[in-house]
Amino acid sequence: MHRRWIALAIALTFSGMTQAHETTPPSAPAAQAGADDENLWLDDIDGAKPLEWVKARNAETTAKYAEGQDFKTLEGRILEVLDSDAKIPMVSKIGDHYYNFWRDKQHPKGLWRRTTLDEYRKDKPAWETVIDLDALAATEKENWVWHGAQCLKPENRRCLVSLSRGGADADVVREFDLSTKAFVKDGFTLPEAKTLVSWIDDDHLFVATDFGPGSMTDSSYARIVKEWTRGTPLSSAKTVYEGKKTDMSIWAFRDKTPGYERDFVSRALEFYSSETFLRGKDGKLTKIDVPNDAETDVEREWLLIEPRTAWTVGGKTYPSGSLLAANFDDFMAGKREITVLFTPDAHTSMAGHSWTRHHLILNLMHDVVSEVRILTPAAKGDWKSEVLSGAPALSTMQAAGVDADESDAYFLTVTGYLQPTTLYYGVLGQGDREALKHSPAFFDASKYAVSQHFATSKDGTKVPYFEIAPKAMKADGTNPTLVYGYGGFEIPLQPMYSAGVGRAWLEKGGVYVVANIRGGGEYGPAWHQAALKANRPRAYEDFAAVSQDLIDRKITSPKHMGMMGGSNGGLLAGNMLTKYPQLYGAVVSQVALLDMKRYTHMSAGASWMAEYGDPDKPEEWKYIQTFSPYHNLKKGVHYPPVLFTTSTRDDRVGPVHARKMAARMQAMGLDASFYENIEGGHGAAADNKQSAFMNALAYTYLWEHLK
Repeated sequence: MHRRWIALAIALTFSGMTQAHETTPPSAPAAQAGADDENLWLDDIDGAKPLEWVKARNAETTAKYAEGQDFKTLEGRILEVLDSDAKIPMVSKIGDHYYNFWRDKQHPKGLWRRTTLDEYRKDKPAWETVIDLDALAATEKENWVWHGAQCLKPENRRCLVSLSRGGADADVVREFDLSTKAFVKDGFTLPEAKTLVSWIDDDHLFVATDFGPGSMTDSSYARIVKEWTRGTPLSSAKTVYEGKKTDMSIWAFRDKTPGYERDFVSRALEFYSSETFLRGKDGKLTKIDVPNDAETDVEREWLLIEPRTAWTVGGKTYPSGSLLAANFDDFMAGKREITVLFTPDAHTSMAGHSWTRHHLILNLMHDVVSEVRILTPAAKGDWKSEVLSGAPALSTMQAAGVDADESDAYFLTVTGYLQPTTLYYGVLGQGDREALKHSPAFFDASKYAVSQHFATSKDGTKVPYFEIAPKAMKADGTNPTLVYGYGGFEIPLQPMYSAGVGRAWLEKGGVYVVANIRGGGEYGPAWHQAALKANRPRAYEDFAAVSQDLIDRKITSPKHMGMMGGSNGGLLAGNMLTKYPQLYGAVVSQVALLDMKRYTHMSAGASWMAEYGDPDKPEEWKYIQTFSPYHNLKKGVHYPPVLFTTSTRDDRVGPVHARKMAARMQAMGLDASFYENIEGGHGAAADNKQSAFMNALAYTYLWEHLK
């Protein structure tokens, strides 16, 4: 259930803006594979010798790219955006208040604060500080990074606050009282771990965490979920469900919707396969009988089902990427009366959905451009459908319910590459929406134009891409062009405003391109599945096709074209570097997977075998090695200069990939630069200042090589 949330949490697209460092002991195949790996010593993430190497490489990169006046000016301009008081303070409703987490120059770690809707409507709302993270970090002498809060409905007085040391995925969880604005003395507290926790009631929690040796999966997530009673030691918590070591993760939660309170247990078998169970009052678990690769959502009387592959049930076949509805109680009783709410086509897919009290909001994409539909449930037959209009061309419009328990209110954001974000507030069925907030323009967009193009990949597939370029651009092959991509985990790259791209790239005369390659979610599950496992090279062929199309259209040429990507996009960057070096003048690979032979034994890597395959199986390593950049470097090949950036505190992908790749390339005499931020987690930055530095470093590096 809610696998899309997991995908975003575990495989989050990197935008460039502990116990957690423990790695799973390598199995025999992995250990043997490492026998000829000269850089295994860099696996010791916090070891003195590897960190000395990191600091030396950091100093080299800083001296070469981060000490000139142009760098300092760019860093300052990016930081100005990140610290700006004029940005939209996005909010979420908790009880009667609207909460926001805010960072600026005065509060680099951030404020968790709240206001009322009437105040929020004002240009300068009056905010009440709930937690000052900078003050808390100073008092407790911890580098706390905010990871969110979960509050107990319906009173919304007690919350579980998640704090990370330095930005790692692992959290410390502490109970907080919203009425006193203080942590609860002797309240629920969980030590640092990759924890999933949910309120049951005032005195009980579902807790999936590190309970000691053997309690975590190979993917470094919880294998066991327990029910914990207030005032008792965690060791006495009662087991609710216990999964296998080879599962990805286990967790449980209570749906607190008034009148529809239910407990669920979910078992993620792998990234795209899970089982969800309804837990009875007697503790008995009843599986929601849908395919394991289908995503489900339960809201009041409704069960929504999103099959990722075609599903035949009740004599009917429902296509991959569709959205289906059934009465939950009837479905659990064995009835299969299903209503089709959405059916994809060759150009249209679903990006997500959200409930209000009486309606269902569908966020759709037509050739990667947004469309929003409002559905009204019907007990039987077709649900009423209408379009929520108002999105400009080539833009992204996304709507979400504000509080599905209480109202039909919704927030709507509209944004585009050259269009600063606007936040609207409306109530479905009650007239026009109102514009609440406008993000300022951080660069002069009037000089540029956005266009969409389609490149033809090696197998004939049409691959869309967006181009943002100066209106006065000449198609003479000399324009510095940056191509960005991701292509994984069914995550789409839709148009969005980026002040950083505007200031760091467009204003300097560059062309910015976003490639919507296979592996992403731009056209639903099928677009993603087309680049899974043995088909992963399709994503790289798509990216190469987009790059070649830019050359053919004389927008740019190899010596003026660079590419950048992070996380799975960093793996993309590594493959464009090693498989298509002739296309680029420079490459930036951020928090990347690069050693695909041992990735399952690093940090959370085992959780991604459904995406890439299992390299410990010889038949799967045979195809995985074709897209393992670390193993595909060859002597005598001219590679473009490359910058690898990462974070010591990244406990998702880990810094070892980038360390080893840079070390091997440098030993081969190749132009490979490296920078590892000591803090920052998978985002590679723990605060705005660090983020500004990392962004400025990447863009400065590209300009130095492409101008």
